Amino acid sequence: MTHPTDRNERSAGGGDGAAEGERVVVRDRRRIDPVTGEARGAAAAAPAAARAGRGGPPDGGADDASAAELAAQLEERTADLQRLSAEYANYRRRVDRDRESVLVGARVQFVGDLLTVLDDVDRAEQHGDLTGPFKAVADKLTAVVQKLGLEAFGLEGEPFDPSVHEAVQHEASSEPGPTVTVVSSVLRRGYRIADRVLRPAMVTVADRPDDGTAEEPDGDVDGVKGSGKHRLAD
Repeated sequence: MTHPTDRNERSAGGGDGAAEGERVVVRDRRRIDPVTGEARGAAAAAPAAARAGRGGPPDGGADDASAAELAAQLEERTADLQRLSAEYANYRRRVDRDRESVLVGARVQFVGDLLTVLDDVDRAEQHGDLTGPFKAVADKLTAVVQKLGLEAFGLEGEPFDPSVHEAVQHEASSEPGPTVTVVSSVLRRGYRIADRVLRPAMVTVADRPDDGTAEEPDGDVDGVKGSGKHRLAD
């Protein structure tokens, strides 16, 4: 028969052995690694899982959206630059055209006051009075106005053009059939600078049979075919 005291002692001894054989496990549940300072796997995956649970876009979708937005902005800026460049080119052309128009206008105004002097030179040449010092002065004057772009026009036998000719007499043809109106004589020369007619040529015209040999007026004056031109001093 076993004494109760012996049973208690054995029970106490067995409990101590079980306690000594049990291991103690310590689990580190910190989300931040104390050594590296970075989020651990579970902590890093939690925000993505939370966004996925809320229906938010993944990281790849956000990058695609950002790239598309940048591409749209680049296209818009490129279109703005092209439009600005075209507007500047148009502005430069308009400024150059206006500047040329102002220069031509100034030459027209200056040379226009000298046309009566050129008429006197022409009449003196026709009467044989353009000699000596007077001829030297006339030659210099002619050189100056030619340098400014002045051109004389109006030749006998050229087709009549009402845009550059002022007819003061018309001789009709007595022959039947088609006719063409030509300049029969030049009473006063016409002058122009570039495409601006300073003065039409004063002429007399006559109707002649049209044999197909009449020359077309050469040169454009204000978008209309003009008459032939020649040097100021022929």
